[in-house]
Amino acid sequence: MMRRRILLAALGWMLLGCTGVPEGLTPVSGFELERYLGQWYEIARLDHRFERGLTDVRAEYSLRDDGGVKVLNRGYDPEAGEWRTAEGKAYAAGEAGVGRLKVSFFGPFYAAYNILALDPDYQWALVSGPDRSYLWILSRSRELPPAVRQRLNRKAAAWGFAVQELIEVDHSRP
Repeated sequence: MMRRRILLAALGWMLLGCTGVPEGLTPVSGFELERYLGQWYEIARLDHRFERGLTDVRAEYSLRDDGGVKVLNRGYDPEAGEWRTAEGKAYAAGEAGVGRLKVSFFGPFYAAYNILALDPDYQWALVSGPDRSYLWILSRSRELPPAVRQRLNRKAAAWGFAVQELIEVDHSRP
């Protein structure tokens, strides 16, 4: 019985850690979910197994009937010669008005989606996972002006992200 409780507590702790915020960082405040909905292009990312090799990556966010967010990610796999899609769901993870969501593509398992920097007009975003090994630079358009991109890189580097390892995402497909 005690062993089972310890195992459940450990599992809970691991899952909680997956929806956290990188140490010392704070998601944006004044966040308006309705303004964040719509299509975003992935401009750059730190490499992870679930996106490895994909180009033309984009995400579409829309409201769900239960008040959550439908997440539809799409990317092109040039090696396989086909588009890959993943549908998930996201919900607020914390106080209202804070750019912090928990997102799931696999049943009851959620991961952190922390908006650390956001354009006042919602044209670009700097997003992390629960720690500094996850980072995405997103834009409403396929490209970011170089000055904006440099500013986001400097900000992410100052926060301890490995910006030298960012993968530039090609958006040459329609």
